[in-house]
Amino acid sequence: METIFFNGTAVKTYGTVPVAGEKAPDFKLVDKSLKELSFKDFEGKRIVLNVFPSLDTAVCAASVRRFNQEAAKFKNTVVLCVSMDLPFAMTRFCTAEGIEGVVPASAFRSPDFGKEYGLTMVDGPLAGLLARAVIIIDENRNVIYSDLVEEITHEPDYDGAFYVLTND
Repeated sequence: METIFFNGTAVKTYGTVPVAGEKAPDFKLVDKSLKELSFKDFEGKRIVLNVFPSLDTAVCAASVRRFNQEAAKFKNTVVLCVSMDLPFAMTRFCTAEGIEGVVPASAFRSPDFGKEYGLTMVDGPLAGLLARAVIIIDENRNVIYSDLVEEITHEPDYDGAFYVLTND
């Protein structure tokens, strides 16, 4: 169990977030066309999991925009923007924002994703949604970077993630 904060109030998550050096848990997510996504869809690529509660918040939307701007700079890398938002809402947001460099991926059918990655909030006003985190996985499914954002209302450490993507 991890402890994060929502506007200064402690919130617990289910399990623990995988850290650098660990094998990344498998996942099943859903893309904008309702097709299931898993590791096999990204074999041979690094995967950035940009995880957040909902695109309906300014901070979450900002992280998707920022990763979209930067994604093309990193070779052999795919950025999955993961939340519990329905694929229809993700598609609407990405279309309105002109976002094409990242893959929107919904965990709405996959409660195990949040549990396996230690990101499902179990209490507080956002209980049931995913915490904000960036997890980078190499081509061999090893976690090479992990940042669970302590205060949900803050953006992730982009510089830390981009450093790993540039120098790995």
